[in-house]
Amino acid sequence: MHPIPELTPLLKQLRLSGILDSLEARNREAIDRKLAFTDFLSLLIHDEVARREQKKLDLRLRRANFRSQKTLEGFDFDRLPNLNRAAVHDLATCRFIEEKVAVLIVGPCGTGKSHLAQSLGHAAARHGHDVLFITQTQLLGSLRAAHATGNYARRFQYLVKVPLLIIDDFGLKPLRSPEDEDFHDLIAERYERTATILTSNLDFDEWGEAFAANKMIGAATLDRLRHGAYRVILDGESYRDPKPMPERSKPPAGKGGKPTPA
Repeated sequence: MHPIPELTPLLKQLRLSGILDSLEARNREAIDRKLAFTDFLSLLIHDEVARREQKKLDLRLRRANFRSQKTLEGFDFDRLPNLNRAAVHDLATCRFIEEKVAVLIVGPCGTGKSHLAQSLGHAAARHGHDVLFITQTQLLGSLRAAHATGNYARRFQYLVKVPLLIIDDFGLKPLRSPEDEDFHDLIAERYERTATILTSNLDFDEWGEAFAANKMIGAATLDRLRHGAYRVILDGESYRDPKPMPERSKPPAGKGGKPTPA
């Protein structure tokens, strides 16, 4: 009698139904290779562990809110010859998350700041860390909405505790009151507790300009962000250069250089 119909309800009861995906293939492999029972069982257990880890990774990636599946493998280092590749790959080990410090990425529009930030986020997810990718505008909008609905404390605590918070396009719009206070409070609570990545079109010495309404809050916020932070400068051509327009074909010329009538 084939064992799988009998095993199915038992595996489901033990919450091991994922084993059913590879059971037949592994059973044939065990017969063909004349594996011992313990080796056959080891294959099944490894399959189940890999399936569960992939399921967890998929969930972390969905929760991360990445714009696209940007990874370091797809990052074009050749366009940025001055970028220290070894330093970037070191960041991808996610040691900075254990150190609970920030990674600050700056560069002109289109040089790959968001791509690099999301790549580090993907690496963090693969290392088992929860990640949230969000633009500055989305971040402040979500806090503003949470204020209005009475959910501010819950939303704020989630943002404080996520192990890696990636804030894209910092300083693209100036921070005005009370948004600057919310932003400061968030960075202050995350300081030396969790890791943060920020990307910005502004040079590092221009970051204070993002706090147009309250320079003192800006200084206190940036002081915490910069402490122990890794700085990455992207200096190169934009990835978003427009494609050249195709040249219009000229009508065929007749005698005397005049267009031939249709």
